[in-house]
Amino acid sequence: MNGLIEALRQVVGANHVLADGDLTAWEQDWRKRSRGKALAVVRPGSAREVAQVVRACADSGTAIVPQGGNTGLVVGSTPDASGTQVVLSLQRLNAVRGLDRDNLTITVEAGCVLQRVQEAAEAAGFLFPLSLAAEGSCTIGGNLATNAGGTQVVRYGNARDLCLGLEVVTARGETWHGLSGLRKDNTGYDLRDLFIGSEGTLGIITAATMKLYPAPAARLTAWAAVPSLDDAVRLLGLAHRELGAGLTGFEVMGQFALGLVARHFAQLRVPLYEQAPFCVLLEKSDDESEAHAREQFERLLERALEEGCVADAVVAENLSQANQLWHVRESIPLAQAEEGLNIKHDISVPVSRIPEFCRETDALLQRLIPGVRLVNFGHLGDGNLHYNVQAPEQGDPRGFLEQWEEAVNGVVYDSVQRFDGSISAEHGVGSLKLAKLEKHKSPVALELMRGIKRALDPQDIMNPGRVLRA
Repeated sequence: MNGLIEALRQVVGANHVLADGDLTAWEQDWRKRSRGKALAVVRPGSAREVAQVVRACADSGTAIVPQGGNTGLVVGSTPDASGTQVVLSLQRLNAVRGLDRDNLTITVEAGCVLQRVQEAAEAAGFLFPLSLAAEGSCTIGGNLATNAGGTQVVRYGNARDLCLGLEVVTARGETWHGLSGLRKDNTGYDLRDLFIGSEGTLGIITAATMKLYPAPAARLTAWAAVPSLDDAVRLLGLAHRELGAGLTGFEVMGQFALGLVARHFAQLRVPLYEQAPFCVLLEKSDDESEAHAREQFERLLERALEEGCVADAVVAENLSQANQLWHVRESIPLAQAEEGLNIKHDISVPVSRIPEFCRETDALLQRLIPGVRLVNFGHLGDGNLHYNVQAPEQGDPRGFLEQWEEAVNGVVYDSVQRFDGSISAEHGVGSLKLAKLEKHKSPVALELMRGIKRALDPQDIMNPGRVLRA
């Protein structure tokens, strides 16, 4: 392998091929669930260098693990323990290549941090609506490779819906230039959608052309206590009818989840959570004025109070208060981590069936593990829940994870399947859910996916062991 490492140094420069020293930042996954061993970490500075790196690896039959910000949650962008895989870090490909005001697009390189894309759009008077808790460190390439969701999917869609074109290096080291920014191109198979959500198993995204939107005139945020998940779904229906396309976010948070925030982050004010089993965070963007948005919001909440699907509600008076409410929501995963190791799920179920799913699955888990605590929160507006399972009070979190993870996953994923849902809504499959995908995905779908993998990556060098087994 010394010959390969020397060849890689010739491509990207010796300073950008890391084979010695502490490589924890690239070898350990975000949740610290797994630590691998890389042959080398290679940091190309251009799409041309990415293609040359891939060709060198293909010639030697060396597996490549593409990596952006390494913020994934399913162990999909770190090497295995063999010491034979090359981590290809895209963090140096971080330029904003251009912004087209008339076409409402921005073209950025794969290593561009999401927050920087948001800021570049805002500086030009536009909105780039993809928004995630990890936006200060995750990258556009990773967002697209996993088809990231976030808090504004209800209006703007996933990363896939925001992407108009890609630049991709294939497993053969060829470059597909597809950054046209066209909204209509009906000339055969949609190659873009093959690579989005493929988690680096088919090729390496090096740049993307993304949609922009006019900046809204106003943004209003409300926090409501609801008596049940059924009432949360009723409130969502009212919000769709009253706010229409202006509804940009609709998050649900269980009482226990918010209680963890109150316990571990006492400096944060968590409103209304002691008054009801669930709280909902709603956001509306308005193209007219704040007065118009507030009038619509107040009419919605008045009707919701009259119909009994809301017990109480508050509306943020300014942007600072709105950000504080969102900060509470985004602090739930951090508070859960403070409470101890837990069993995480990123599932989707048809919105209409979420209350029944939760009642049935809650009961199954309580029978399996008396006293188990459920940290249930997420993007109710698009049917995506982070349905997490915490050890009983005073239990040993690590021991709980080791003893119960497989059984809990079985209960939750079997229930998801009965309710026509998906075991991964926005985090991807990675290696963590590989076996679960084989159990819960249609055999026909799996074989179609394997056929695509064989066609585009016949050597199986692109992120092997992720999404599909060889």
